[in-house]
Amino acid sequence: MRVFVTGASGWIGSAVVAELLGAGHQVVGLARSPESAAALRAAGAEVHFGDLGDLDNLKSAASASDGVIHLAFKHDLAFSGNFQAAADADRLAVESFGEALAGSDRPFVLASGLLGIAPGRIATEADGHVRDPSFAALGGGPVARWETAEFALSLASRGVRSSVVRLPPTNHGDGDHGFVATLVNIAREKGVSGYVGDGSNRWPAVHRLDSAKLFRLAVEEAPAGSTLHAVADEGVAIRDIAEVIGRHLNVPEVSISAEDAGEHFTWMAHFVAMDSPASGAVTQELMKWKPTQQGLIADLDEGHYFKG
Repeated sequence: MRVFVTGASGWIGSAVVAELLGAGHQVVGLARSPESAAALRAAGAEVHFGDLGDLDNLKSAASASDGVIHLAFKHDLAFSGNFQAAADADRLAVESFGEALAGSDRPFVLASGLLGIAPGRIATEADGHVRDPSFAALGGGPVARWETAEFALSLASRGVRSSVVRLPPTNHGDGDHGFVATLVNIAREKGVSGYVGDGSNRWPAVHRLDSAKLFRLAVEEAPAGSTLHAVADEGVAIRDIAEVIGRHLNVPEVSISAEDAGEHFTWMAHFVAMDSPASGAVTQELMKWKPTQQGLIADLDEGHYFKG
């Protein structure tokens, strides 16, 4: 297959590109900078210059492909405080891919998220497809992103073999600069490794190499309208994460009150307090996907998150 991948030079995208190439596929990666283009070429992929704002360019690349994996998201915009604008741009990109692939039965795979799908209980692939009152706590941007995922699934009715891969808050591994790396940096800066309340709230997790394999399987064979969970660890307690961080940094682990969480964790406060475990059992059976990499706690204990 000739697969067009957005976000191809990113943390997850670079692993997806390697996975696709290793399975014998051709990869065309979206690049918006010379540095990204160089990384893609070095990996063995073709380069398609552009960004998520150039919708005609996205349509052209999708039309010339046998399938699309959409991983890109304007994280710089989202983390600068304008998540809504990032989510709006993502929706327009997905609509453009839908137009390009309509009626072709070609695959479209969208990366989405797992946090908040079913707060307080283990979420399954069947959850999160009906607007829940609890979604209001997520805010407009995250809700808009959820709506985009549901729209992507609806493309199945328009002749697109669409699927959504829901990702845990951490796709961990050596080189990660995401949520867990941010928690390490906060602990280093504050001199304590914190958690909210008693720290019993849980996050699902997956190694990025395992999630990359699932994206490859999805573009190859996921049934139209499939929701897939890239979950290896169903629920890792935030206090357990804080304990490993504290041990490696030689700082105490401490409880942070809900009232003080905003000051301590800044933009991470809401996410750190969420209890959002999830199962990937249905996905593993449907896609014959089995995570083989080490879990989050073991990966943290490898020590690479604490270099520098």
